Amino acid sequence: MQQNQQRMNIWDVNWFLDEKQCPCDVHFLEYLEQGKITGASIFHFGTGGHHVVGIRTAENGSGNAVLGITASPQEYNDYVKLVIERPEVGRTYKAFFGDIYQLDARLLPPFDFVTLFHTGEFRTEKNDEYGALTDLEVAELLLAKLRPEGRLLFFSGSFAYDKAEAVAANLVNRGLIESEPDYKTLRIYRKR
Repeated sequence: MQQNQQRMNIWDVNWFLDEKQCPCDVHFLEYLEQGKITGASIFHFGTGGHHVVGIRTAENGSGNAVLGITASPQEYNDYVKLVIERPEVGRTYKAFFGDIYQLDARLLPPFDFVTLFHTGEFRTEKNDEYGALTDLEVAELLLAKLRPEGRLLFFSGSFAYDKAEAVAANLVNRGLIESEPDYKTLRIYRKR
């Protein structure tokens, strides 16, 4: 019997908070806090080893709940350590390890906000080997899970922003989302 040689495409680094290089998570938190957003459900693509979105929403009294995904084993291990040491954070912040390009809509609840800050950064031909979704298909799947008037957010400072911009333009042209005013480095769209 021949063994399958396909392996999941992972992110083999642990991203620590570097606001100068990648401020999207901090800008998102500021956006939520300035908008006085409370009780929202959030899907967050790319937790980072810092897990700042989940930690801060657990600490700031907003009542927001975050479901994060990471394809970095190190970042997931940091999440496990975090909730062991600080179980109160785990009440409203859950992170799971996986390839976002393998999402299954049946496993996801409805969301008020979906952050796709890292769209296009990780998708390669390695994902094709196991039939993974495309960037557009991921956005469509998550948009279907977004509540009416929910927000879809992209990060204009991403090195792959041209890919994210193409995804957003496709959804805008099809009348599925409409642009809202930007917040710092964040491109914000409302579900129609």
